[in-house]
Amino acid sequence: MDNWDKINAVQRMQDYIHEHITEPITLHKLAEAARYSPWHSSRIFKELTGKTPFAYIRELRLSQAAVKLLDNNAKIIDVALDFVFDSHEGFTRAFSKQFGVTPQYFSKNAPQFKLFMPIRIRDSYLKMQKGEDNMEKSNKPNTVFVQVIERPARKLILKRGIKATDYFEYCEEVGCDIWDVLTGIKDAMYEPIGMWLPENLRRPGTSVYCQGVEVPVNYSGDVPEGFEIIDLPPCKMMVFQGQPYDDEKYMEAISELWEVMNNYNPEIYGFKWADEDGPRFQLAPMGYRGYIEARPVRQLNEK
Repeated sequence: MDNWDKINAVQRMQDYIHEHITEPITLHKLAEAARYSPWHSSRIFKELTGKTPFAYIRELRLSQAAVKLLDNNAKIIDVALDFVFDSHEGFTRAFSKQFGVTPQYFSKNAPQFKLFMPIRIRDSYLKMQKGEDNMEKSNKPNTVFVQVIERPARKLILKRGIKATDYFEYCEEVGCDIWDVLTGIKDAMYEPIGMWLPENLRRPGTSVYCQGVEVPVNYSGDVPEGFEIIDLPPCKMMVFQGQPYDDEKYMEAISELWEVMNNYNPEIYGFKWADEDGPRFQLAPMGYRGYIEARPVRQLNEK
């Protein structure tokens, strides 16, 4: 059995899981999809994804169930049954283990949470393919985690560029010391960010990409010379976080995450893109935490 036989077999199992996530899934059915024995199918699935088939199924079901619980009209028992849990109690145990809170607490408080978002095996390996020897040596495809967070009403101190569409063009236009200025702003709510501004936040003759830092809505401190301050409304952000990487490979880490984001359909988890709600942003690439980028979203039932 060569590499591509295994990759295609695991991809068929992934496809089966995603198509039948709200139905009972047995190892026998997965083996039929893979076209190998149950034992061999389970072994190669864990080899390529890093998870057993049933750990993968459980995390995916719980992530999709978590999104459903954000709907105020959703009943916990209905969500549990929708995702093939036999009882309220069993669902509560599994959910609490996954997210650290009970479904009831989650539905009432909507805390920050991480969604399990697996990468398609075939797509990942096609990207890594550089000959059979490198395929053998390559690491397992990384899992990208997605966290949905609430951003309150706030202000944004930013420095606009002229025509920049990315970090490197921005540095050429305004210099690379903007980050140090932003880091020194007191009362900042979060760390500085690089941003792609939506059309409603741009000004004629200024860049799509810029850098800034968010401060409280009642901020009354200094705004550095050449910077400006604007209001941002409350919004939800879908934060994508890759696995840790070697610092010198930061461009590869960014490219991999961009590929995932560009092909990602948020409707799977009950959201839609809402770029007009705020800037898409990136955090400074730091290998120990993985590359992180975020994009505004709204729930599908939200106007």
